Amino acid sequence: MYKIKVFISSVLNAKCFTSNFVTMRNSTSNPIVTVAQGQLKGSVRNHLDGSSYYSFKGIPYAQPPVGKLRFKAPLPPKPWTGVYDAIRHGPVCTQYDMVTKELIEGDDNCLFLNVYTKSLAASDKLPVMVFIHGGAYMSGSGNSQMYGPDFLLQHNIVLVTINYRLELFGFLNLEIPEVPGNAGLKDQVAAFKWVKTNIDKFGGDPNNVTIFGESAGSASVSCHLISPMSKGLFNKAIMQSGTCIDDWAMSGEAKRRAFIAGRAIGKDTNSTQELLEFLQSVPTSKLAGLTFLSRINDEKERGLPIYFTPTIEKKFNNVEPFLTEHPLDALAAGNINKVPIIIGYNSSESILMISDFLKKVDTKNKYPEYLVPKEIAYRLPNEKVKEFGERIKRFYVGNKDFCTEVSNAQVDMLSDTYFTYSINRFSYLYSKLNQPIYKYVLNYDSDLNMLKSLLGLADLDGMCHADELFYLFSNNTTKDIYKEQKRVQQLVFTLTKLWTNFAKVSDPTPDQSLGVKWKPFTTFNKEYLKIEEPLSMGQDANRERMEFWNKLFCEAGLPYIAAGKSNL
Repeated sequence: MYKIKVFISSVLNAKCFTSNFVTMRNSTSNPIVTVAQGQLKGSVRNHLDGSSYYSFKGIPYAQPPVGKLRFKAPLPPKPWTGVYDAIRHGPVCTQYDMVTKELIEGDDNCLFLNVYTKSLAASDKLPVMVFIHGGAYMSGSGNSQMYGPDFLLQHNIVLVTINYRLELFGFLNLEIPEVPGNAGLKDQVAAFKWVKTNIDKFGGDPNNVTIFGESAGSASVSCHLISPMSKGLFNKAIMQSGTCIDDWAMSGEAKRRAFIAGRAIGKDTNSTQELLEFLQSVPTSKLAGLTFLSRINDEKERGLPIYFTPTIEKKFNNVEPFLTEHPLDALAAGNINKVPIIIGYNSSESILMISDFLKKVDTKNKYPEYLVPKEIAYRLPNEKVKEFGERIKRFYVGNKDFCTEVSNAQVDMLSDTYFTYSINRFSYLYSKLNQPIYKYVLNYDSDLNMLKSLLGLADLDGMCHADELFYLFSNNTTKDIYKEQKRVQQLVFTLTKLWTNFAKVSDPTPDQSLGVKWKPFTTFNKEYLKIEEPLSMGQDANRERMEFWNKLFCEAGLPYIAAGKSNL
């Protein structure tokens, strides 16, 4: 855990500077670009291979959501005079890291994005990739300490990374017009609008934009597929290890949770307006980490501690909503933004959470009903939930109890509960909408599997949640590994080539240069790409485990997939 804390601290606590105004002439080392709001001064950076690219950091894409704007939908950025310094990252959003349990000091004024490109000529029309970071809707930023552009830019695309408001700041829902919820997702929409308006000044094509994300960032991407607010702002989407139908991805009882959070920091009131004024007035640092103080029902034992997340909004006059129907209903009805997608997961996602599970193993052995995901548990009687829990335990570990000796089986169970089944279900439902969908299971194994290594769990089978990020993005932690290992360089090249091919032409393998043709997913064969060494196609990933969950969801009266058919 100490290594994890040091790593996260180096990523999120790297010193940030607020952008300021400068006056200077354009040069090869400090290019100046004119966007809709004014002039930006960037810098020229060197790739790991010695070539160069343009970097513009800390660009404000919305007005600072401070004071009475806290929790509200973002407002368009204001123009400026002079030249805006875009050499350093802006402040990160204040956050509480759920892994290290530490407060990361940030700022309410954190709505910044970063642009990396090899060209500043609008005529080049390079494909644009906009990345949404993960972190349980609770932590993270788009900063290059974690999300460096070197690996992706080698394929001649424009990369944009963004900050968005987190936890209470981004996902408070008071069910009133001023705070209807989903401010963090509306931040992302504001960033997309900025890209649409300005990206041609960085050599990018505003009509060829791919949004992609990991974990909560991936769930966000799937929300944009459904939201009418996002329509027309992107052309393709990549979802890595998360969807809006994951058990942790949508929040219920949002208003009740807000009042519980208020009481936790000293405001006991039944007045929505009084609560809002209080939450807008307290120091930023007091609002981070309220997830753990606002649990409802049995949330201390069931599910992941991720509660300030996207919500279904009430409709109000003169308020544009982000999401007004449940994602499952939207998928079933086809009420979505239909674009080509890549979707998938890592082979052993829940290595990331196995240590926390083992800390509660006595409770899980005694009360297996807590293994049942919320989507099922909250619609069935207690006796049925208990029966389901016993069936889940028996399916994965047989007659044994949970313990370290069956860690791989427990990883499979947690992965299926929180990631793989919902991703397979989303893939199936989306494939019925006549859009290209490319599904994958990623199983790389090298020294770039950083989280698995830092957790001290290298002996467990498979690839950990978030480990693919180190193959997509460069950072100082992995720089030497990449430079010294030719095999690692090839793995990085292959994954980034697949992603950028898709961004360019909506097909991750338009030719045979990678030695395989990635066939689209169909409801009958459920095709997917095994991203490992070597690349190969497969069908019906994790079939036995998925059929087990299909049966549970069927018995619970919920949408499921089975044998090429759905109950929808």
